[in-house]
Amino acid sequence: MPRFAANLSMMFNERPFLERFAAASQSGFTAVEYLFPYDHPAELVGETLRAAGLEQALFNLPPGDWSKGERGMAALPERKAEFRASVETAVRYGRAIGTPLLHMMAGIADPRSQAAQAAYLDALKFAADATAAAGIGVVIEPINSRDMPGCFLDDFERAAEIVTQVDRRNVGLQFDIYHRQVMRGDVTTALKAFVPLIRHVQVASVPDRHEPGTGELDDFRVLRLLEELGYQAYVGCEYRPKVDTVSGLSWLAATGERPAANETPRDEV
Repeated sequence: MPRFAANLSMMFNERPFLERFAAASQSGFTAVEYLFPYDHPAELVGETLRAAGLEQALFNLPPGDWSKGERGMAALPERKAEFRASVETAVRYGRAIGTPLLHMMAGIADPRSQAAQAAYLDALKFAADATAAAGIGVVIEPINSRDMPGCFLDDFERAAEIVTQVDRRNVGLQFDIYHRQVMRGDVTTALKAFVPLIRHVQVASVPDRHEPGTGELDDFRVLRLLEELGYQAYVGCEYRPKVDTVSGLSWLAATGERPAANETPRDEV
């Protein structure tokens, strides 16, 4: 089975953000991901990560004003200067934390707009070149329009075409099993087709986005396929625990993983 990274934006959020690292480690995870670290000093996040004995799998570039519904700036031509400044911020955080990947969110824009298309390609090339010097990769992720109405990048085939068109060695595809199933289904066929481009995978059950194994898709079959296809990077657990994080971790037993994740962390006893 693949290696799993706890998503600290969704998991262990019974605790403040910086306390989630130790909780993930105590629950048996060796890596974490999350949406954004920018509310905390970069050095502090990096120190917290390392103190917990964890690796960083991925986090996102700044999205704009999240509280106002912004979900990235890459496809917004009028936000070009702000986007480029956000890349500099993300690279600084990426260096301090030690992430191998940054996810570039597309934003809310009409995918048919030529201006949005041109802005997105320009943004991706800029981000790729800026992060390459730091040894960091960039991934793009198709997101379903049910969860994020109006998302510019809402199609896996188009995302794969963009990765190929940009032709940067440090640019790849982020394949979210949940989003693919909601969009089009046909998950295993898509994985087989896109695996040469995939740098990061995320998992959650469909339709409620809870723990793997609680929805309509055989998540464990999909995870076994990843292993068969030679995928070696982390799988991010980007799901909302149905009840609480720790009690919901019993799904790991079905993957063959039996870490301390199935037990209550010491400071919760």
